Amino acid sequence: MGFDRKHDCVPAIRDSDIVIAALREALAGAPAEERPGLERALAAVTATADATEGQVRARWVRSRLADAGFTGDIASIAALKALRRAEPQLSLLAAVQLQKQAVAHPE
Repeated sequence: MGFDRKHDCVPAIRDSDIVIAALREALAGAPAEERPGLERALAAVTATADATEGQVRARWVRSRLADAGFTGDIASIAALKALRRAEPQLSLLAAVQLQKQAVAHPE
C-alpha cells in the first residue's frame, strides 16, 4: 500500500505496555532526584493505558483537529473537512468513521 492512496482503515497503535515497562525499569534504578518525575510519568501512562481503541482514535482526531487550529463542533462538516486537510491520506469513509468515534467518546 503506497502513501499516495487514500486509506479506509486506521489502526490504533497501542504500545502503552512497552512504555509502562520502560518507565518501571527506569524508576527501579533512578536516583532520588529523578524519581518524582518518573513516578508522575508512570501514573500518567498507566491512567491512559486502559483506553479502548475508539477512545484512542477519538483522542487522535481531537489532537489532529487541535493541531490544525480547528476549535468548532467536532460533529460538524467543518470538522470533517479540517480532519481531511490535516490528514490528506484519509479517505472520506475513514474520516467519517473517525469523526463518529470522536463524537461517541467525548473527553
